[in-house]
Amino acid sequence: MDRTATAVWKGSGMDGKGELTTQSSTLNKTQYSFKSRFEEGTGTNPEELIAAAHAGCFSMKLSFVLGDKGFTPDSLETTCVITLDDGTVTSSKLTLTAKVGDIDNDTFQAAVEDAAENCPISKLLDTDVTVDSTLEVTA
Repeated sequence: MDRTATAVWKGSGMDGKGELTTQSSTLNKTQYSFKSRFEEGTGTNPEELIAAAHAGCFSMKLSFVLGDKGFTPDSLETTCVITLDDGTVTSSKLTLTAKVGDIDNDTFQAAVEDAAENCPISKLLDTDVTVDSTLEVTA
């Protein structure tokens, strides 16, 4: 399976502008620039997209891991913070709030650890990946 995205950049690094388009067209000529990456400009940036990819990938992987253990989550809400320091992604911090029925904390934490280590985006990132998780057991 292959997925594609295209970036078109015009101009210098500081003053130029770019557009990102994904195969699905979810991003369709979506603006990015120096300001959207390093300041507070309009548009997206690569680190924000990595954060979205990691949060989504981890949540889906955790759902599969829990399913293999006989649990179906009511909800998994994951926020990801990607830290860029001196031109290098230095960490990816996942914060998870999960609602899962009738699961004990040890089983849940083992599933979280499995998902954090084995989701494809975690494996792709050559950085420190951490997860801060909260379990809300539902009946």
